Parts: sequence; structure tokens; C-alpha cells
Amino acid sequence: MNLTQTAVINGHDIKNMLLGAYAAFAAGYRQIDELNVFPVPDGDTGTNMMRTMEAVHRALLPLDTDSAAEVGAAAAKSAIMGARGNSGVILSQLLRGIGRGLAGKARVTGNELGKAFQFGILYAYRSVAKPVEGTILTVARGIAKEAYHAVRRGEDFTEILTEAIAGGKKELARTPELLPALKAAGVVDAGGQGLIVFLQGCLNGLLGKNLPEEDEQHIPVNKIAALPAEEVDLTNPYCTEFIVKNTAVDDKTVRAALAPLGNSLIVAAMDDVVKVHIHTANPGVVLQQALEWGTLHDIKIDNMAEQHEHLVFNAAAVQQQAPKKEGTGLVSVAAGSGIAQIMLAQGVDEIISGGQSMNPPVEEFVHAIENGAYSQYIILPNNKNIVLAAQQAQKLLGADRVSYVPTINLAQGIAAVLAFDSSQTMEENVAAMTEAAQSAHCAAVSIAVRDSVVGGLPIIKGDYIGLLENKIVCTGSGLNEAAIGAGQKAGTDWELLTLYYGSDITENEAQSAAAELEKLCPGAEVQVLEGAQPLYPLIITLE
Repeated sequence: MNLTQTAVINGHDIKNMLLGAYAAFAAGYRQIDELNVFPVPDGDTGTNMMRTMEAVHRALLPLDTDSAAEVGAAAAKSAIMGARGNSGVILSQLLRGIGRGLAGKARVTGNELGKAFQFGILYAYRSVAKPVEGTILTVARGIAKEAYHAVRRGEDFTEILTEAIAGGKKELARTPELLPALKAAGVVDAGGQGLIVFLQGCLNGLLGKNLPEEDEQHIPVNKIAALPAEEVDLTNPYCTEFIVKNTAVDDKTVRAALAPLGNSLIVAAMDDVVKVHIHTANPGVVLQQALEWGTLHDIKIDNMAEQHEHLVFNAAAVQQQAPKKEGTGLVSVAAGSGIAQIMLAQGVDEIISGGQSMNPPVEEFVHAIENGAYSQYIILPNNKNIVLAAQQAQKLLGADRVSYVPTINLAQGIAAVLAFDSSQTMEENVAAMTEAAQSAHCAAVSIAVRDSVVGGLPIIKGDYIGLLENKIVCTGSGLNEAAIGAGQKAGTDWELLTLYYGSDITENEAQSAAAELEKLCPGAEVQVLEGAQPLYPLIITLE
């Protein structure tokens, strides 16, 4: 397609571009994930960007319009609502800026479309409170610079995109020199690579191609012996996302108020709506502050050390046509079939199951609640990286109908369930369940996926890793050794230890670990239950 500076570009052309971007992410998101280097497998940048574009894909696929503005608006809205994680929120702001640049235009010239993309880059850059060199924002700046010059020269849109991509690649190659953690791991910035994939996908879609070029799909990850501890810093472990509606607050005020409460702050304002992404140690304090500005919606609090596959189980088996029961039901995320069954037995009404590298989308929460038996629901995300999805479900369905407890692990989820009282109001239950969850304790055993150094602790690929409260505290050559190490760090003053064994070990192996922990804590009752969870051979709740 020859798109000169004055060529007319309609809504169908722009739709094809964005569908091409989704195809590019669908083909290459795993390779982007590989650029996230952690001892515990949790790379999700590509997954989050792909899922954000998946929401755009769903919105645009049935849309049949020549209007560039309509396509831009639909893409922006769906991206903001479907955004996942830090990278997804930034990407949604890129699309919001493009949508703003197309506003009021049924058709655009190549020059106007180039300016709209510049607008998008500006929005993405402005959404981050404290830009850090060596990240997606460095790449965005390189893209914006080359796009600006190409527009000023009057080049056609395909050339504008081509030069913008070249500028982004140049800056992407520099990211390891700008960010020591990237250099130590031997990788470029994952978010920056994702931005290149987005633009290349847009160009491919415009030209009628379905997939990115081979070199766009994969940048190999070098095997490095050590990774700085900063890469797994859990000082601010809660990835918290939410939307504030009906607000007059501006983004500068939000940034000033929230910046002292965490890091990785991203603020996006649109009309009377503000979307916030922040990594914090205390989501409650952040949300309390946000309540002063307006009503909270789409609250999501995720555990950055885990990610989940998604699958909804309707536990209540209620006819969809049946009238809603008065009272409050529980929706809980569970990582394995065994854990799901345990949650159901304890009174959870709806289970949303997930696994590594797949956070459940907001739609699954909405579907479970809309088809559930109760008029109100409390969501238990049980994972830091799922809290924002819970928040978004609250936003979509209303705070009078949906609330959540920001549980970040299994122990907190179970403690919250046990604190639930069906005779109390939703608000009273949320308060009691939150208090119970915050006093819960959890250990776990996982397996290192690469050599690393965390907080001075050397980790060898294949080692068992002991975790306490989501922090790596020990390593071992075997399951029992790691479990004992984590137990020693946790102390011996416990009344009940419950071991949930994962899908990769047998009950006998779990019983062996339990016997060792019983020796370590002779006064405690130790029980073993099948969790069937992935990635974590053992999850241990401590009471």
C-alpha cells in the first residue's frame, strides 16, 4: 500500500494496523517475556501487552466503519479497560493518544496519522511518574524523535513508521548500557521490545502482512551467571491498579500524592477518569488516598512473583435465569484443582482458576459474578498480579455490588475465607477479611529457572528455592532441604502447618517434607493436602 503524505487513510486501514499489532504480539509475546529475567519464572511483559492488545482485537474485530475516529476511540477504550500490568497500561496510553489524535476525523492523511502516533508516544511517556532511562520510555523517545523528523520531511506514512521503528531499535540496543540490571542479565528492555513489536505489527497490518518479521519475533536471552538483586526487589510487592471515576483531580496531583507510597507509578487521566498503576508495600494506604478523589473501580492487586492461567468454574451450578439471592457470595482465584476444591468446601461460591504466565482477564470475574447466585460478591485475587483485575471488575459492576480483599497468596486467601460471616454486610466482611488476611503467613518452594544472585544468595538453575512471604530466603539441592530452610526462617512458634503439594510432586514426597517440618516444629500440627498448583511443588500456610 502506497500511503503518501496526502493519501486518504480510513478506519478500515487503521483497524488493519491494530489487528496486525495484535498478531505480532500473539506471535512473539513469549520471546518478550523471556527478556524479564527472574530466578522465579514470572516474566510477563509480553503477556501483559498481548492481553491488552487482545482486548483491542475483540473490540475491533466486529467493528465495520470507515471512520478513523471511531476506530481510534474503540481501540483506546478497550485498551484502557483491558490493560494488564505496567507495560499494558503504558501501551493503553499509547493507544489513547493515537485515539486522541484521530478524534473528529473520519479520514486522515499520512501526515495526520503520523502526528496521531506522535501523540500516542507522548501520552505513553507522560503516563509514567518517574521515567527511568533504559526502559520502554527510552525507546519511546527514540521512536518519537524519528517520527517527528519523518513527518516534518513530508514522508509517506509507511516511511514514517519505518523510520520510527529504526529509531526505536537504536535506543533499544542502548538500554543495557543505561540500566545496569539489563546489562548484567544480557538482555534489552522487554517493554521497549514490545513497543517495537507494536509498531512493526501496525506496519505489517497496513501492508497486508499477518506476522512480524522473523527478527522481530525473538531476541535471544544470553545465559548470565548473576542477576542483581534489584530485579527481584519485593520492597513494594503489590502491583496495584485502579480507576478513579467522577473526579476533578489532575494527574499532577495524583503523582505528587502517590509517589512517596511506592515506585513504578503510572498515571493516566482522561476527562473525569484517572487510571493508576503503582508498585507499593501497602495497597490499602494507596486506595484510601484515592478515595478522597472519587469512586474507585477496576481495582486489581497482583503478586508480581506469580502469574496465572485462566479458567472459570461455576461452583454453584445455578440456573442463569434464577433470581439473585440476597447477601454476599465469594469469588476466589485458585492456582490448582485441589486448591479450588478446598476453597469450594470452605464456602467459596465461584472459582476462577489460573496458572503461570496467564492472569485471568477482567471478563472472567464479570462473567462469574453476573452468572452467580448472589446480589453482591467479594473477590479474593490471591495473587499480587490479579488485584488490578479485581479492581476493574468492581469498576465495571459497581462498588455497591462488588468489592475485594487484596489477598496476595494462598494463606491470605484462606484466612480471608475463614473470616467471612454471611450474616454481615459486604463492607463489614471486607474489613474483617482484610484484617485476617494481613495476619496470615505463607512459605513456598519453587525451582530456579536460571543462575542468579538474590540479596547476596547465590542461586543455581535447577536449585530448589525456599520463599517466605514471597521473598527468596534459601536454596537447596532437594525439596526437603528448601522446605526446611524456609521453615527455619519462619520460626517454630506455629500451631498448624498445612502443606499443599503441587502437580509436579507426589503425595509421598510431600509427606516426607511434612515429616521434616514436624521435627522442626514439634508443637505444631502438620497436615498435607493436594493443591495441584503449577510451578510451586509446595505452598505452606503457617498458623
